[in-house]
Amino acid sequence: MKKIVLASAISALFAAPVAAFAQAKPTIPTLSQIFEASGITESGYIDAGYGYTKNGAGFTDRVFDQNPNSFALNQVGLTLAKQPKEGFGGLVNLTVGRDATFIHSFPEAVATPTVTPTSTFDVTQAYVQWAGGPLTVIAGKFTTLHGTEVIASTGNTNISRSILFGSVPFTHTGVRVTWALSDTFSLIAGLNNGWDQLTDSNKGKTVELGLTANPIKPLNIALSGYSGKESFAPSGAALANADGTRTSVDLVVSYQITDPLSIGIEYLNLTQDNFVNLTTAASMKGKYSGFAGYITYMFSPKYRGVLRLESFDDKDGVRFGAPAGAQKYKEGTLTLAYLPSDSFEARAEVRRDSADQASFSDSLGNASKNMSSVSLSGIYKF
Repeated sequence: MKKIVLASAISALFAAPVAAFAQAKPTIPTLSQIFEASGITESGYIDAGYGYTKNGAGFTDRVFDQNPNSFALNQVGLTLAKQPKEGFGGLVNLTVGRDATFIHSFPEAVATPTVTPTSTFDVTQAYVQWAGGPLTVIAGKFTTLHGTEVIASTGNTNISRSILFGSVPFTHTGVRVTWALSDTFSLIAGLNNGWDQLTDSNKGKTVELGLTANPIKPLNIALSGYSGKESFAPSGAALANADGTRTSVDLVVSYQITDPLSIGIEYLNLTQDNFVNLTTAASMKGKYSGFAGYITYMFSPKYRGVLRLESFDDKDGVRFGAPAGAQKYKEGTLTLAYLPSDSFEARAEVRRDSADQASFSDSLGNASKNMSSVSLSGIYKF
């Protein structure tokens, strides 16, 4: 009996400190916990899919889907941000994948038709921020004010991008100030290097102005404008002189008609000084303009349909240059989406583009006025 009591006492003697040590053992925080404690938010997504295009072997009026028959890792996006309502913060947004090759800023991708970027990694945004009261100031590289559609796949409802998406800048490097006049109106002003330029290709700077308005709950309006001297036309062709003033105005309006039904419109107009006429080789003020309309309907919380109709008038060949030349384009896109959860979305799309000249072609070089495609995409958000 004495031996049993002694053994129990010894066991209790050693068990107490062991239990205390186990309770006192520190836990290692996860990366998410560290970010949360620091006020840093993290988000990301993976977009992969397949696309087949008929008559898409040559010229295309699209930005990203330029492979006629291919599986692709379209994008992997990652964003880290600390954006307090008062004081200093910042944001870093990285894009990796096939789409990243088309959005590089100068001098990573020289704005000439003969240079094709190859890097599948892009620092899409990186800026510091200061916020105080109604004012927010950012300085660095950031996405444009123009357009309905954005670079990140998660910010769009179609798989393919519109013609207008490729007809406005992707990013700017400079300074932007946003002044919130109220909960429903904001003014934006900035100064930057120009269209998609990490470092300026000339001495001139571009001014940006914007207005966002939400006068009533279902209505959103965004009006933006850019003006400044550029060294290349939007097609990448050199201008007649060292540079020429480029001015663009873009209007985006959306309206939520009912809970499941919404519509949106976009109008873009651009002029480019010192553009070289493709026929006469004379210097002129080149122009292009376009209109896009969107109808979105939620059949249920898990099923969505989107119809996009678009027309684009490249009246002087400023946007596409040679060999497409000056012509008009139209496109219609129908996209169906299945959303089984908040983190995953599957999309299927059919699209048809047409031009008033035979600019498209198949793999054998046969010219056509039409180009059609079928696309599938899966997006996982984390």
